[in-house]
Amino acid sequence: MELELNKKSIWKLIDEKENEEIYSYGERYKNFLDLAKTERESCAFIIEEAKKKGFISLDEAIKKEIKAGDKIYLNNKNKSAVLMVVGKNMEEGMHIVGSHIDCPRLDLKQNPLYEDSEMAMFKTHYYGGVRKYQWPTIQLALHGFVVNSKGEKLNISIGEDESDPIFFINDLLPHLGADQNKKTLAEGVTGESLNIIVGHSSFGIDDKENPIKKLVLQFLNEKYNLIEEDFQVAEFEVVPAAKARDVGFDRAMIAGHGHDDRICSYANLEAILEVENPEITAVGLFVDKEEIGSVGNASMSAKFFENFVAEVLATRENYSDIKLRRAMSNSKVLSADVTAALDPNHKDVMDDKNAAIVGFGVTMSKYTGARGKSGSNDANAEYIAQLRDLFKEENVIWQTGELGKVDQGGGGTIAYILAEYGMEVVDMGTPMLSMHAPVELASKADAYMTKKAYKAFLK
Repeated sequence: MELELNKKSIWKLIDEKENEEIYSYGERYKNFLDLAKTERESCAFIIEEAKKKGFISLDEAIKKEIKAGDKIYLNNKNKSAVLMVVGKNMEEGMHIVGSHIDCPRLDLKQNPLYEDSEMAMFKTHYYGGVRKYQWPTIQLALHGFVVNSKGEKLNISIGEDESDPIFFINDLLPHLGADQNKKTLAEGVTGESLNIIVGHSSFGIDDKENPIKKLVLQFLNEKYNLIEEDFQVAEFEVVPAAKARDVGFDRAMIAGHGHDDRICSYANLEAILEVENPEITAVGLFVDKEEIGSVGNASMSAKFFENFVAEVLATRENYSDIKLRRAMSNSKVLSADVTAALDPNHKDVMDDKNAAIVGFGVTMSKYTGARGKSGSNDANAEYIAQLRDLFKEENVIWQTGELGKVDQGGGGTIAYILAEYGMEVVDMGTPMLSMHAPVELASKADAYMTKKAYKAFLK
């Protein structure tokens, strides 16, 4: 028995077969990142993959008594999803991996379109914890869902195909940046200045007032049957147009938009799809709105998962509220969310003795929160000791980590919400760099080990 903790890189501990699996998994994950840049697209992808593996909808499942081995999904508002593989006795609890599929981004305001200085622009409102100065001068794409005035439901994506136009936010040139340079990073670019350029030509339009805006509306009407009023009832998100790409000569890392938290969500998806006939009911949660505090009817704070479990239990004889309460309170959860990794360029904000390191495995964060663990779940020792033993048995390479120095800041996850039911919960996710930037960075080895940890837990 070694007395001292001796952490090693995944790359030093794997064999040739697992090395190949890491890179193969990375390709599948990059495909997900490129196809699922919004929570609606993520939800659709997840449910489509589940159907291929034999999952049926809750509405179909409750027409009969649900039994062990059944695979059931719930599409909640097209923005969150539940995948369940039923075990033998749900009252004894479930094994749940809970991830979120929303990401920091820019949303269009409800009256976004205007014209100024010979350009048509969209006004935006940032979503989640973005650093505003990172968004100007990068190539942007527009993804949206709208019910137009004719009642047509349209999914729109512009800027992802090579033949598409992209969109752009201006920044101030350094020659005129004397005043801007005196401001803090937070003050240098304001939320109200994150307006994207969507048009410039007024060719062929005789109108003297807002001809460029009218041309943009004309384009949207001809292609999508949209009129300006439709923006008031639409959801449009602005995201980086860049595709997920390998990083480094060895291609061992991935740069992409939305690692937080789609790197955990995709691991969760692959893990639950590989579970067959578990002793304990296995659940994958894919929720919305985590980045803005888990509010709203598609978030973890909504009761859709609790209602889902009640519906499943109600197909059996002698259903009662106490059976639902037992099923919830006896459950164990991995709160699947990313954590910050030690950045060699910014070590001063981290405690390097307790920070996660890229390539050292999926990371357990016993607590999150801010400063004095405010807003934290803070998992108990008995539960995380069980996980330690499980991961040792399943050869899962893991580490511990925390979100920076004690007084530096902090953050939260969905862990505390599930803990309110009495569930055992701990945060377990992928360490990453440049979190909440438009394009983030993560290790393929850590991404793969995250999936391996979730599968070991669910099965």
